[in-house]
Amino acid sequence: MSQINRLNGGQIDTSRSLTFRFDGTRYQGHPGDTLASALMANGVRLMGRSFKYHRPRGVLTSGSEEPNALVELRSGARQEPNTRATTAELFDGLEARSQNRFPSLKFDAMAINDRFSNFLTAGFYYKTFMWPAAFWEKLYEPIIRKAAGLGSLSLQDDPDEYDKGFLHCDLLIVGAGPSGLAAALTAGRSGARVILADEDFAFGGRLNSETFSLGEDAAAEWVARTLAELNALPNVRCMIRTTVIGAFDHGICGAVERVSDHLPVPAPGKPRQILWRIYAKRTLLCAGAIERPIAFENNDRPGIMLAGAMRAYVNRWAATPAQKVAVFTNNDDGHRTAVDLIAKGVNVAAVIDPRPDAPRVADCELLAGAQVTDTSGRLGLKFIEVQLADGSERTIECGALGVSGGWNPNVHMTCHQRGRPVWDAGIAAFVPGDDGPAGLTVAGAADGAFSTHAALTTGASQAAASLEQLGIAAKPVDLPAAEDTPVNLKPFWYVKGGKGRAWLDQQNDVTVKDVKLAHQENFRSVEHLKRYTTLGMATDQGKTSNMGGLAIMAELAGKSIPEVGTTIFRPPYTPVAMGALGGRSRGKHFHPVRETPSHKWATEQGAVFVETGNWLRAQWFPKPGETEWRQSVDREVRAVRGSVGVCDVTTLGKIDVQGTDAAQFLNKVYANAFAKLAVGKTRYGLMLREDGIAMDDGTTARLAEDHFVMTTTTANAVGVYRHLEFVHQCLCPDMDVQLISTTEAWAQYAVAGPNSRKLLQKIVDPEFDISNEGFEFMACREITVCGGLRARLFRISFSGELAYEIAVPTRYGDALIRRLMTAGAEFDVVAYGTEALGVMRIEKGHAAGNELNGTTTALNLGMGRMVSKKKDAIGSTLSEREGLNRDDALALVGFKPQDSSAKVTAGGHLMELGTPVDASHNQGYVTSACYSPILNSSIGIGFLKDGANRMGETLRLVSPLTGSEVQVDVVSAHFVDPKGDRLRA
Repeated sequence: MSQINRLNGGQIDTSRSLTFRFDGTRYQGHPGDTLASALMANGVRLMGRSFKYHRPRGVLTSGSEEPNALVELRSGARQEPNTRATTAELFDGLEARSQNRFPSLKFDAMAINDRFSNFLTAGFYYKTFMWPAAFWEKLYEPIIRKAAGLGSLSLQDDPDEYDKGFLHCDLLIVGAGPSGLAAALTAGRSGARVILADEDFAFGGRLNSETFSLGEDAAAEWVARTLAELNALPNVRCMIRTTVIGAFDHGICGAVERVSDHLPVPAPGKPRQILWRIYAKRTLLCAGAIERPIAFENNDRPGIMLAGAMRAYVNRWAATPAQKVAVFTNNDDGHRTAVDLIAKGVNVAAVIDPRPDAPRVADCELLAGAQVTDTSGRLGLKFIEVQLADGSERTIECGALGVSGGWNPNVHMTCHQRGRPVWDAGIAAFVPGDDGPAGLTVAGAADGAFSTHAALTTGASQAAASLEQLGIAAKPVDLPAAEDTPVNLKPFWYVKGGKGRAWLDQQNDVTVKDVKLAHQENFRSVEHLKRYTTLGMATDQGKTSNMGGLAIMAELAGKSIPEVGTTIFRPPYTPVAMGALGGRSRGKHFHPVRETPSHKWATEQGAVFVETGNWLRAQWFPKPGETEWRQSVDREVRAVRGSVGVCDVTTLGKIDVQGTDAAQFLNKVYANAFAKLAVGKTRYGLMLREDGIAMDDGTTARLAEDHFVMTTTTANAVGVYRHLEFVHQCLCPDMDVQLISTTEAWAQYAVAGPNSRKLLQKIVDPEFDISNEGFEFMACREITVCGGLRARLFRISFSGELAYEIAVPTRYGDALIRRLMTAGAEFDVVAYGTEALGVMRIEKGHAAGNELNGTTTALNLGMGRMVSKKKDAIGSTLSEREGLNRDDALALVGFKPQDSSAKVTAGGHLMELGTPVDASHNQGYVTSACYSPILNSSIGIGFLKDGANRMGETLRLVSPLTGSEVQVDVVSAHFVDPKGDRLRA
């Protein structure tokens, strides 16, 4: 319980204590601590094991770039693997466990891998698991699967909620350090809509980790005053605990807000995390810089960390990694760590600087021209070996070592659209190039401006420049005076001459020797180097390891670092939980149920529902005395064909197509002609894929010269809309045409049967003539019903009867079905469901989803003549391929059993009499089948080779799956009213 390494000061609340556990041991920390800082304050240095060799590892950094201190938080269903201890906020009762070890962190049996490191060098898996082949399944794969992965899952359902949201702004500022705060202040005072996002739980960035002043105030006071003003501005949104994970097309950025990760359990009604899609007119990257290490022999021991991180723990969290420390640095900034540690009462044994002319900054021993060559301490640093400028060796006792090899601007987001950073020799690092995402600019340390003064001034100036591009004038902001120390460093990447291993990527156990081996084996491209050695492939994505590897490869290749180049940085910037990506799309919300406008009324009638995609549709409407579904369906079919019925067909896709080129656009996407379709008319259309295969069918009505309404099948509504958008954006970008899906905007009902016109005449307002002469087959019109309610009426038929489809705004859908049923009472109107609808369409021979199965052509469907030869349309050329136009091509026909009591089975295959039942004798197959109460027989439709010339032939319909066989006659697919007299009545 003793916080042996806790110092005075910092930004933690020492008036309150928080209790937490790590690997079962109880510790205490304070509000404002991270798990890493609290463990450090309690003297814990060992926090994890490396992935490959299971070497002991401690914290290396103080931020999201941490490669070592990955832990499992919480327990049970809320267990969370691979959380960086450096970013996990401490709360009372926190449970944390180390991972990637067995049976314990101090004694890990898998550490035996380290003994065999000579056999597990870079690329060993490519070489080892090739032979013998028989070993793969029984030996190699089980071992790899058991060793793979970091952390473990509870395998229980996550009880927390995750959400998604959308935000819009003029300027998105990524990072709330000095440059980000100055930019937000400038933009906020201008009246622009501003979003300021930072991944930390406290704004301020590096200002929280430093001791210098801004003007006459301490840095913390200036940050607090600035935040108070920003939070008071209604046009500024400040988002802490929010990581901007990527820059995507059209100025869109993704961001993950950790709403409740800092709490034991999310507050009622609150999500755990929110995935935001931010639409920003301009984006300003103020993400700071990441310190880089120096590689030397055994530089991975717990207690060895980045010097800037050590300074952060001391100044912000009042925690020192040890009571006696040393600093190894090639730049002046590393000396500031020694100064701050001494000011806090920490014993700094020495500052080791390989520069012969290193300045004396701290009040401690300076070893100029020296290098750290080795370390000792099995589970934590105890001694460092130093080679002095004169070549002599010296051993220094210390419990921690701060290492600084310089700073790398955080350029990741500028590269998310394949932008390439450029080399800045002045800071020996890559800075953002000019080919980053459109609308994104960079300020502060992320752009190589490392001093606080430069961060403040570039943040303000870049914000003003971004707003100027939007026509928003920004007034200059009075910025405080701040340190403006120039960068002074000597590039120094690794200590040469050691016989042991010097570590570049501590999570993946990649060493200097691994990079040399990759070069020797000709894996010299940076992308090959990454994959061959696994350098930078872990959760930190090379943030602390890439530069060292690139520098060594450049040296081996005799090139400069910019000539070698960098790997591609891809989003997300930090790992994103699967829950955040899924949002609320889980359980019953994975495919949210969609109810038709008549759902409530149908439920009142006792309807039986079926899922069709995400929709719930009435399947049939049982009546008292009906004991099985067939009785209900047969009654509905007879009633429709005998009088009139109503069916909710809202689920059909509806797409509004408008524009001066709308007709030409439809001519392009439909195989048949649409350019000359008259206003007030509807036409059946067939849509082909690019390869000539039928995609979808439906009707399109022309309501005006520049206004069409397209209907699609329910199943293909989304796919067709996406296809139209692709054609519009990619194939016909110059056409004046606009598309919008209106499926949910209109409630639509089919009114079918001999009395359908009489029923509609009772609700259609009298000024509209819907007689056979005034409103003929395939007509369409915008009308009003029920005394002025706007509606659309289409005279189309899917049942083969006199039929209409009437549409009203969705909000009136429930009222319309009730009015229709009341008005139709004198005609014994019935509501019919999808089963009756399916029976009638099979009786009429209409193709549907079973026939439009992704393998059939217009010729197969009996619609070959619909593919116009007079115009170009998508798929029309490839539909003429020889293989799709054989003389014996499959054709859509009907099938009727010779024994009317026998059943036609959908999916059954057709064989000639006396032939074997095998694929080589297959003549075709049945796609849809039903019992027809009109024909008093089971019937089916399907595809038969050369079907048009085989009418009257008797075939065997066999179903090996069900073991059934029945003899069927080949007949026309149009079982009912083949000439279409009824629908034109």
